[in-house]
Amino acid sequence: MAKHHPDLVMCRKQPGIAIGRLCEKCAAKCVVCDSFVNLTTLVHICDDCNYGSHEGRCVVCGAPGVTDAYYCNQCTMLEQDRDGCPKIVNLGSTKMDLFYERKKYGFKKR
Repeated sequence: MAKHHPDLVMCRKQPGIAIGRLCEKCAAKCVVCDSFVNLTTLVHICDDCNYGSHEGRCVVCGAPGVTDAYYCNQCTMLEQDRDGCPKIVNLGSTKMDLFYERKKYGFKKR
C-alpha cells in the first residue's frame, strides 16, 4: 500500500511478538508491495501499534482485522520484512481531503 501512496508513513519501530492483521478489503495482499502471490512470511508489529483500541486492527487501513498479514516472497528476499513495523500511522492527504470536503458541503456517510 505504501508503495503506491507515497504520503503514507509506516511506523518502522522494532517489531514485537504481536501478529499483524488485515481486514476483508485488504486481505491476501502483501503489506509492503500489494502483491497477491507467494505470501510467505508472517508480519509482526510493534507493541505500540497493538495496544488498546488498536489491538486486532488492520495494518493498512485500521479496520477490524479478520486474517493474518503476510509479506510476499519477493519482499522477504529483499529483506523488507526486517525494516521494522509496517503499520500505517497516518491517514494520508487524500483521505483527509475527502473528510474535510464532505464536512464542508454537509455530506453524510451512508
